[in-house]
Amino acid sequence: MLVSYHLDGRIATITMDDGKVNALSVEMLAELNAALDRAAADRAVVVLCGRPGIFSAGFDLNVLQAGGVPAVGMVRAGFELAHRLLSFPLPVVIACGGHAIAMGAFLLLSGDYRVGAAGPFKLTANEVALGITMPYAAVEILRQRLAPAAFNRAVALAEAFAPENAVESGFLDRVVPAAELSQVALTVAEAMSTLDLDAHGASKLRAREATLASLRAAIDSDAAALGDRARG
Repeated sequence: MLVSYHLDGRIATITMDDGKVNALSVEMLAELNAALDRAAADRAVVVLCGRPGIFSAGFDLNVLQAGGVPAVGMVRAGFELAHRLLSFPLPVVIACGGHAIAMGAFLLLSGDYRVGAAGPFKLTANEVALGITMPYAAVEILRQRLAPAAFNRAVALAEAFAPENAVESGFLDRVVPAAELSQVALTVAEAMSTLDLDAHGASKLRAREATLASLRAAIDSDAAALGDRARG
C-alpha cells in the first residue's frame, strides 16, 4: 500500500508514503483516486499529506524517462487527479510537510487550503531546469493560484520557493512549525466540516469554472502531443 486512508468522524486523512520521495507512479495515482472515492462516499473533509520532509517529488522518473504509452498515461493521470482535486465536492486541506516538486507542487496547488511546514524545503515546478517545456496543464494550475510575478518565475525560470515566501507567492496559505503541521491541518479541516458541504461544492465549481475548462482543454492538448511523440 502506497496510500493509507483514516476516517475520524467527518475528517478523512489520506497519506502518501512510498518510503522514499512519494513518486506519483501509476500505482500511487490509482490509490489516491481510490482514497478520494472513499472520502466522497463518506462525505468527509479530506486532509491530504505525505511523509515528513516530503509531500511529493513528482512523477515516477523511471517511467517518465522510459517514455512511450506508460509515460503518457501516467502524466495524464497526474493532471486528471489535479483536476479532480480542484473540482472535488468536499473541502480538501493539504498538509505539506516538506518538498513539493513538479507534479507534487501541482497537487499542492489543487487543494482548497494548504498548510506547509517551516523548514529548508523547496516548492517548485522544475521542468524548465530539466529541459522540459512546461505542459499546458501545469501552466493552468500554476496560473490559478500563484501571484502574477511568482507565476512567471515559476513557469519560465523554475524558481524554487521556500516556505518562508510561499504564502506571498501563493504556494501555501499558512506556514507552521513542522511539529504543529498535523494538528493545524486537522483543526482547519474541522472548521471546514461545519460548512454546508453542498454549498461549498457548488460554489467551488462556480469560482473555478473557467480554470477547470482551461485545464480540461490543456490536459487533452498535452495528451495528444505526448501521444504523437510516443508513437514516433
